[in-house]
Amino acid sequence: MRVFVTGASGWIGSAVVDELLATGHEVTGLARSDASAAALEAKGALVRRGDLDDLDGIRRGAEAAEAVIHLANKHDWADQAATNAAERSAVQTIGDALAGSGRTFMLASGVAGLTQGRPATEDDPSPFHGPDAPRGGTENLALEFVERGVHSVSLRFSPTVHGTGDHGFISLITAAAKEKGVSAYPGDGTTRWAAVHRTDAARMVGLGLAKAPAGSRLHAVAEEGVSSRAIAEAIGRAHGLPVVSVDPAEAQAHFGWIGAFFAMDLAASSTATRELLGWTPTGPTLLADIDAGAYGAK
Repeated sequence: MRVFVTGASGWIGSAVVDELLATGHEVTGLARSDASAAALEAKGALVRRGDLDDLDGIRRGAEAAEAVIHLANKHDWADQAATNAAERSAVQTIGDALAGSGRTFMLASGVAGLTQGRPATEDDPSPFHGPDAPRGGTENLALEFVERGVHSVSLRFSPTVHGTGDHGFISLITAAAKEKGVSAYPGDGTTRWAAVHRTDAARMVGLGLAKAPAGSRLHAVAEEGVSSRAIAEAIGRAHGLPVVSVDPAEAQAHFGWIGAFFAMDLAASSTATRELLGWTPTGPTLLADIDAGAYGAK
């Protein structure tokens, strides 16, 4: 299958490209830099130069493909309005390009904010609608295209997609620990994050491309919930730092903007995804990765 991938050189996207190439797909990746283009070409992927603001290039990439996997996001935490606007415009462009074709459109989403007080499941609809919502409400926007003849599938990733080389949320929490000289957790440390190893997430995407029905919500979740205290303790072990509690009201001051997320309970289940796809995560756990030095060591 000819697959167009945005975010193809990113943390998740590069693993997805590897998975797709290994299973015989022809991949074209969107690349905004010479380095990203060279990395994709070295793997055997084709390259379309551009970025999320190049809507004409995104449209052309989608039109030329048999499936689109949209993983790119600006992730500008200092300007979420612009990030969300760019995300919504890209999803609208891809959906319009695929309308009436029956072709697959998979897009990155997340499990954060779906529920409160229990792990989120695939049956939980996203509460985020409209351009001013988180991620521009794009999960619901993409799934609305099912009625317009698009095989839309939501890829809900865990808050931490971990592994050696990860520069995401756990790396930011680790950086705060090294800066402050203590590895902290909010409150009593019982808030939880769902987690998945990068290779397991990529394999789930590949299986979803082959098997997921239109309108599916897939959960890239290997561990339902790892407590914030357990995460802080693992970081403390890895870097030889004392482990302390911080008042949840002070979490953002201590950790930076990531503190607001670290103080949230973001647990999720993937039971339905595993049954639908025959997907069994096999990669290291989050704590095993931290202990092994994936986020640096003392």
